Amino acid sequence: MSESLFALVSDWGPVLIFASAYLSCLAVPIPTSLMMLSGGAFVASGDLLLWQVVAAALTGAILGDQTGYLIGRHGAAPLVAHVARSPKRRAALARARALVDRRGGVGVFFSTWLVAPLGPWVNFIAGTTGLSWRRFSVWDVLGETIWVSVYVGLGFGFASRIEAVADLLGNAVGLLAGLALAGAMALWIRGALQAREANRNGAG
Repeated sequence: MSESLFALVSDWGPVLIFASAYLSCLAVPIPTSLMMLSGGAFVASGDLLLWQVVAAALTGAILGDQTGYLIGRHGAAPLVAHVARSPKRRAALARARALVDRRGGVGVFFSTWLVAPLGPWVNFIAGTTGLSWRRFSVWDVLGETIWVSVYVGLGFGFASRIEAVADLLGNAVGLLAGLALAGAMALWIRGALQAREANRNGAG
């Protein structure tokens, strides 16, 4: 799979990186991080230009996030009802909602790079919960800048070990996503216990 992705990035360059970044931010399962690593590696070899790879990835990611936010804001109820039919997506939406409710714009920032698998769902939820567009955009641009810089930079710096770096980062993202789920569950349990205690005090 990696070799075919490298070939695609070599042939299509920034156009493919832009499209993959855009679609992945709308929950389309595309290995954009690996494509950015590949783009960085091709920059190191002189086959692609750094500014084009960075601009393509950053523009695609920001536009994808903005599209997700607008979909959430203007098509909230039907979208959430449709997405929530899948238990896996319902769980992702719950984690995203917990992150936005607790952290607001900072949650958007973390979802773009630290817990990237939650990113598309955070975009939708940020729109549905009424997080202001300005606040969403500022934190989103900051976060996506880190995401793109890290992956393209690692691809450039470790061009000869690109697959090993991709495996390492994939494992790290999986761990962070698991920690985010555990944190969301802990917050939910704490809230439920506090509500139960409040009901007891009220009844007493």
